[in-house]
Amino acid sequence: MLPWKRVLRPLAALILTAAVATVPAAAAHAADTGPSWGSPRSSEAESGGGWNDFSCKPSADHPRPVVLVHGTLGNSVDNWLSLAPYLKDRGYCVFSLDYGQLTGVPIFYGLGPIDKSAGQLSAFVDKVLAATGAAKADLVGHSQGGMMPRYYLKFLGGAAKVNALVGLAPDNHGATLSGLTDLLPYFPGAADLIKATTPGLADQMPGSDFLTKLNAGGDTVPGVHYTVISTKYDEVATPWQSQYLSGSDVHNVLLQDLCSLDLSEHVAIGLFDRIAFHEVANALDPAHATATTCASAFS
Repeated sequence: MLPWKRVLRPLAALILTAAVATVPAAAAHAADTGPSWGSPRSSEAESGGGWNDFSCKPSADHPRPVVLVHGTLGNSVDNWLSLAPYLKDRGYCVFSLDYGQLTGVPIFYGLGPIDKSAGQLSAFVDKVLAATGAAKADLVGHSQGGMMPRYYLKFLGGAAKVNALVGLAPDNHGATLSGLTDLLPYFPGAADLIKATTPGLADQMPGSDFLTKLNAGGDTVPGVHYTVISTKYDEVATPWQSQYLSGSDVHNVLLQDLCSLDLSEHVAIGLFDRIAFHEVANALDPAHATATTCASAFS
C-alpha cells in the first residue's frame, strides 16, 4: 500500500468522526425535553438542477421515477448535485427527500431513528407515485440511504411499490468507521450519549437492535432487485465486504473490479464518481446496460 493511502484513509475517517462529534452539541441546543425527530420539509428542496419536478411524467423508456436517498449528515440537495443531473439528463424523473432531521440541527440529516426515517421515505414514495402515475419507483441511496430503504421494503410495505434498490456504499451490516466504533467501550457513557442524542448513528453500529431486526431472516425480500456498489477504499462502512447482500436477486459490485484506477472512498462514490454512476444507470435499466470501465468516467 502506498504511504499516502495509509495516511488518507484514517485521516478521512477521523474527519468524519469529528463531524459526527459536533452533532450532539447541536442537538443539545434543542428543547430541554430532549431531541425530537423532525418531519420532511414542508416544501421539498428546490435543487435548481431540475429534479424534484412533480410535474414530470416517466417516459416509455424509463417508466419508473427514481427516488434518491441521501446518507448520514447529508441532505436532499448536497448529496445529489452530480448524480441527480446525471440521471435527469438520461431521461429519468428524479426526486430526492430529506429525512431523519433533528430539531435544532439544520442541513445535516439522517440522524433520527432509522425506523422513523423509513416511514418518511414511505410517505415520500407515495407522493412521488401519486404525482407521476407510476406503479413503482426505483430507489438509489448512498451510505445509510442505501441501507435504510431495506426497512421500508421489509416492514412498511415498500416491496409492493419498489422495483429496484441500488445502494452506493450502503452500511447494510453496520458502519465501524475503520474500527473506531470498537473504541467506544473505553469511553464510559459514550455509546449511551450517541443513542440518546443521535439515534440514527447508534442504529448503524454493528450489532445494534435496529440492524439485528433488519437482517434477521435474510437480507432481501421477494420482488425487489438489489444492487450494491462498493469501493475497497471505504473508510466508513467497513470492512467493505460487509456492505454486500445475500439473496437470489442481488448484484454485488466492487468498483475496482470495473476500473482498478478508481480511488473513490465512501463519500466520493456517492458525490461525483461517474464510474459508479454508470453502474447505477445499468442497474436502473439492465436491458440496455453497457460495460462499466474506466472510460465511463467520461461518459
